[in-house]
Amino acid sequence: MIWSKLVHSSHVSSVGYDTDRQELIITWENGRMSAYEGVDEQTAHQLANAPSVGQMLHNEIKPNYRHRYV
Repeated sequence: MIWSKLVHSSHVSSVGYDTDRQELIITWENGRMSAYEGVDEQTAHQLANAPSVGQMLHNEIKPNYRHRYV
């Protein structure tokens, strides 16, 4: 199952999660999409509801999870 939530951020349009693949899915404002492997669903929910999505993405997701464009 995949869920997605629109967020208020200058660079991120939405935060989503693929429960089958355990991947965080970021849709950027420019339309590109990124997947971060091995992120647990709780962390994805925390990001989707963070006061600053960009700050959490930069500080907690990017340094700790493998990234690919989808």
